[in-house]
Amino acid sequence: MIKKKTLLLALLTLIGSVLVFAGGFEALENSVVEKTLPNGMKVLILPRHNAPVFTGLIYADVGGANEQQNATGLAHIFEHMAFKGTTTVGTKDYTKEKAALDKIEKAFLALRAARDRKPKASDEELKTLEDAFQKAQEDAQPFVVQNELGEILEREGSPDLNAFTSFDQTVYLYSLPSNKLELWAAIESDRFANPVLREFYKEKDVIMEEKRMGESSAFGKLLDDFMAVAFKNHMYRSWVIGSMSDLKHISRTEAEAWFQKYYCARNLTAVLVGDVDPAAAMPLLEKYLGKIPAGEKPSMFVSEEPQQRAEKRIIMEDPAQPFVVVAYHKPAFDDPDNSVYDAIADILGGGPSSRLSTSLVKEKKLALYAATYTDLGKKYPGLFLFFAVPNQGKSPEECEKALYEEIEKLKTTPVTPEELEGLKARSKANFIKAIDNNMGLALNLASYQNLTGNWRDLFRELEKIDKVTADDIMRIARKTFVSTNKTVGIIKTAPAKDAEAK
Repeated sequence: MIKKKTLLLALLTLIGSVLVFAGGFEALENSVVEKTLPNGMKVLILPRHNAPVFTGLIYADVGGANEQQNATGLAHIFEHMAFKGTTTVGTKDYTKEKAALDKIEKAFLALRAARDRKPKASDEELKTLEDAFQKAQEDAQPFVVQNELGEILEREGSPDLNAFTSFDQTVYLYSLPSNKLELWAAIESDRFANPVLREFYKEKDVIMEEKRMGESSAFGKLLDDFMAVAFKNHMYRSWVIGSMSDLKHISRTEAEAWFQKYYCARNLTAVLVGDVDPAAAMPLLEKYLGKIPAGEKPSMFVSEEPQQRAEKRIIMEDPAQPFVVVAYHKPAFDDPDNSVYDAIADILGGGPSSRLSTSLVKEKKLALYAATYTDLGKKYPGLFLFFAVPNQGKSPEECEKALYEEIEKLKTTPVTPEELEGLKARSKANFIKAIDNNMGLALNLASYQNLTGNWRDLFRELEKIDKVTADDIMRIARKTFVSTNKTVGIIKTAPAKDAEAK
């Protein structure tokens, strides 16, 4: 009885939240204050005075998709570097530190040249260069003040200093008390106008260890290979963390050039959501963020993915849990049918009541888990993923066959009115949950501004969901889920000795 009451209360709370937001979207949209600073930086402010805090966000319109072969991982590397400080934060004496950093770079470039040379340098020469490189790093270390940026913000009341890099963007975000707005503006201005890539090579070692850990699982290894099979040209084929050889080869000089190209003001968006007065905030933002060099908006052109001509398949044998993933190419986030793809994802794989979970997990007991995922790449055409974890004694091929059966039903039989009503209710609830806090609102405003060209599109999302029809779902399913548009990845469980031999 307690569980039923709890569930009822949760549902009533959710319904109330939906109704409040449904009536308040226009007011929210009209509350956003937009300005482009003289240096070209876009600023969005959304006042919400329900608590004396605000979230500040800097969105860099650059991610792994903007990298080039032989230099993958740069976007993620700079995300790490943005926490290392500036010419005034994180250093005891920047004049002396800069001289030490220059010696490190000179030593690394000499070592790299010797490693790349043909014929290869002798072991003795390499050892001498490696020792000089290590010595240069040790000499620079006494000038470093560890984590000074983080300690400043924690001391001033920030509980959530964070950042992330994806295929499409790099985002820096955290919250502060509302009386610390000038501090936020000063810090963000400093770290993007005067960054110092200190401890660069040590941090590369940390990132390479992250990559090793990510590839230690069979699932990680499969996905690493799978993306390179699914994409022929587009840089979505390379995971954001980069290839190991590129990570070893990239220099601080190249990372600084990356920063100069992509971290100019015209490629950045600042968003403030919370207890902020736009009239008082804008002069502060112009004073501080206006110091970031304007630069030129980089071209967003990347090699286009050609239309796939045939089914692709990758099978990996490993002494691990079997797994199957099926991917179909789909349009970018700003495509008019994006909401239809989201609807299909919900009906087929959106939780325990979805068709895949009902059929493969509950009824046929083929899988321990089955679901969908549509957000692998947004700025450019990406992938619609289906995946399943086979049950004990069941094979990936059995799960794959069952996946196709559910996909085919979607092509030939309209979804029921109840399914359509349910998916729209869930989509609306999920959307509202995503923006029901300062951080969620800030991230979504920045994302829509950069992915669609207009932050106002955020507030049109529910209208798009409402317009999805059963015919739309059948049309997109028939268009997208065809064998020539498909890539399949499978982990087949093999005894450890057999897998090692292969």
